[in-house]
Amino acid sequence: MNAPTTAPAALPHWELTGIYPSLQSEAFAQAVLDLKQRLTELDAYLIEHGLADAAQPIGSDPIRVKAAIDGYLDRMNALLRLFNTMTAYVSGYVSTDSYDAVAKRWQSELEMLGVRVRQQRLRFQAWLGRSAEALPAVLELDGPARAHAFYLRETVEQSRYLMSDAEESLAAELSPGSDGAWEKLQGTLCSQLTVNFEHNGQIEKLPITALQAVGQHDPDPEVRRRAYTAELAAWASVREPLAAALNGIKGTVNVLNRRRGRRDALHAPIDQARIDRATLEAMLGAMRESFPMFRRYFQAKAHRLGHADALPWWDIFAPVGAPGGAPAGEQVRHYTWPETADFIVTQFGTFSSRLANLAQRAFANHWIDAEPRDGKVGGAFCMCIPALKESRVLCNFDGSLDEVSTVAHELGHAFHNECLASKTPLQIITPMTLAETASIFCQTLSTDATLAAATGTGEKLAILETYLIDAAQVIVDISSRFLFEKEVFERRAQSELSADDFCEIMVRCQKETYGASLDERYLHPYMWAWKPHYYSGRLSFYNFPYAFGLLFGTGLYAIYQERGKSFVPEYEELLASTGEANAADLALRFDIDIRRPEFWQGSLNLIGQRIDQYLAL
Repeated sequence: MNAPTTAPAALPHWELTGIYPSLQSEAFAQAVLDLKQRLTELDAYLIEHGLADAAQPIGSDPIRVKAAIDGYLDRMNALLRLFNTMTAYVSGYVSTDSYDAVAKRWQSELEMLGVRVRQQRLRFQAWLGRSAEALPAVLELDGPARAHAFYLRETVEQSRYLMSDAEESLAAELSPGSDGAWEKLQGTLCSQLTVNFEHNGQIEKLPITALQAVGQHDPDPEVRRRAYTAELAAWASVREPLAAALNGIKGTVNVLNRRRGRRDALHAPIDQARIDRATLEAMLGAMRESFPMFRRYFQAKAHRLGHADALPWWDIFAPVGAPGGAPAGEQVRHYTWPETADFIVTQFGTFSSRLANLAQRAFANHWIDAEPRDGKVGGAFCMCIPALKESRVLCNFDGSLDEVSTVAHELGHAFHNECLASKTPLQIITPMTLAETASIFCQTLSTDATLAAATGTGEKLAILETYLIDAAQVIVDISSRFLFEKEVFERRAQSELSADDFCEIMVRCQKETYGASLDERYLHPYMWAWKPHYYSGRLSFYNFPYAFGLLFGTGLYAIYQERGKSFVPEYEELLASTGEANAADLALRFDIDIRRPEFWQGSLNLIGQRIDQYLAL
């Protein structure tokens, strides 16, 4: 992978016409009609079999209960396969062109149809909870129910935390206009926030995301400092409506948790993650013990950037040394798109031919939308297209090492989707804790390969810097965000919080996790304002599953290094099973006990080895 000597190849846009010819096509219009028909038929089925009436006797005949369950599973799986394909298809347009009014209108209509899907699933969940006594006998019989045993048992367990059928139906119907509306307000405010900023000798009107990029990555420390100052001022200008939105979200979630009989705000996220409190505490405890290790990294970076012992916030993501992270005189490696594709396919091939073939198809068949452009969302993600048993990957490729790593990460998600392709939609519901397993694994595979191929000190430093920035964010910064959200939920149960309250909590949590490695005069009091995860009504504590994913994926990679090719079939089977077991049971397949801190400490020690390498350069 040498520096490019010719004009760069055009970056690809993803191919969506294989799903439907267009949003205006007859095929898509027919899909909408089919979806509505399936919803109507399932409503009728629920009524016909007594699954929609809490007052109707259930009976204990396992044959009758099995027949009702099997019919529901067949219908709901078919409905979800169509619905998930359509929502992914429309998202493919909205995420790459936010000006597309037609796509946004379809997105809104699908959201409303999604409320009906959710109501149907809630009615079935309540019915199954009332039929729990018959379930063991049902699962002894062959058929769809037995094939969905984990889903059904989990559904029964979670039915304990439902309100009445009428209340759950009302909550689902109100969601788009209550917690969903607050979430959209935050998204609208943040996506439309712009700042006039002097950069490269002229005043530019920058979206807040572009200003953040300047503040994080510009090679000039003075530019980074000014961008940080401008960013905080911008968040201050919209802090009141954002504080109202955050109060609205957390207040709604607290009320629903209380009415559903949840112990606290963490109860539902832990269940959604398919872990228990012992696992969470073991992981968080190991993370806390690792803070001194990460502080050594931050202090070393501070010294490289000319500070005493503490980094100001604007230098957390800063390139080290000369622009791009290389010492003066060393060429910074830039990756073309063809080089990136060739490198990833080759490195994936060292693990398994199946993984390499998946990546090859993704590059060759235009599964990836890589070009940054106006109207396209930032960041990166991977989405599954159930009808095609394919994935689509969005990234914003700039030729940097970080973006090469991002593409490898997202293709890891695509590989996970492929391993799940033979399962039904209800069999592949994967918690976030396990959803990051393959992506972290592939990202680590890519990082190892780039380190092995690196020649100069500057290149090694840039690779390690990229890796450690990500790891520190997932371990240290996510810890601060976890502490913040926990306190906000607890205090919101008593009263609303002001914007000043949110800022004070955030800064205090940053001090607790980063310690003296960051300059306490220059922290980020408005992290609560722009992180969209805080504003989700359905998924609180979005943060800790990422830490789980990093450390679990890192631990599995260490096992692969020990065992080699014999590890591959078991790993692929694990990925194929992430929707049909809890995290602890899956981990035990590799003799991993996630309830004990030793496993988490072992994964963190592997990150510590990278820090030692960084300090030695």
